[in-house]
Amino acid sequence: MRLLTEFIKIWAFAARGGIMNRRNFFAVFEMFFWPLVAVFSVGLLTQFLQLDEATVSFVLIGALAMNTMQIVQLDISYALLYDVWSKSLKHGFIAPIRLGHIVLGSGLVGFVRGLLVFAIMGALSIWYFNMELWRPGLLPLLFFLVGLFLMAAIAGVLVIGLVLIFGHRAEITAWAITYLLMILCGLYYPVSLLPTGVRGLAELIPLTYFLEYFRSFYGFPASVAHPLEWGLLLGLVYLVVSYGLMLLSLKASLRQGTLVKLSE
Repeated sequence: MRLLTEFIKIWAFAARGGIMNRRNFFAVFEMFFWPLVAVFSVGLLTQFLQLDEATVSFVLIGALAMNTMQIVQLDISYALLYDVWSKSLKHGFIAPIRLGHIVLGSGLVGFVRGLLVFAIMGALSIWYFNMELWRPGLLPLLFFLVGLFLMAAIAGVLVIGLVLIFGHRAEITAWAITYLLMILCGLYYPVSLLPTGVRGLAELIPLTYFLEYFRSFYGFPASVAHPLEWGLLLGLVYLVVSYGLMLLSLKASLRQGTLVKLSE
């Protein structure tokens, strides 16, 4: 019975996210618009530079990863930001819910939207730019998607924690964090091109290993022996740590009154 209650609470936030997406034309519009811009702008650039097929796939993998991850991360972050913008944050926490319900419920919506974006971008990349998306096989592709969703969850949880601590000043992180991670982790280039200090930072981020893992099937060797295992290990550790930090942020927000201020 308790498990059913927990599921209903999670589903309530998933249903809320689904309704808000369905009723908001611009939410649907941006879900298709930016991925299409990314695929065609980057894909046409590779044609202009006359890159070989493997390098075209290398570059397009970065575009697919960034837009898929950002859609999922934004849905998780919006779950709290919508309440902040509508000045109803404190009212939401009057109900017997926890941050975990919000993250899981909104993450389900983000998961569906992320899959849809990846499928559309992947189909366009195959059709117009002859990308060999299926070259690695189904299982590596699924592991790659798991890695992207894992990273999106970590980033979304961090954004929620930052907004709870710093309020409106931290809202910009919702749109900036995915770009920052992708730049550090090799958006359109191998991380070996980064300056030494920045490269060391990139090696601490799981997304680096997920990108290297998937690109290794296109003839670009990874910097470590088992990139998928490293990515999953680091990703799970970071998810637990970021979730703990988010809970601490909520306690600090309640103690400092930030939660109430965000509702006024």
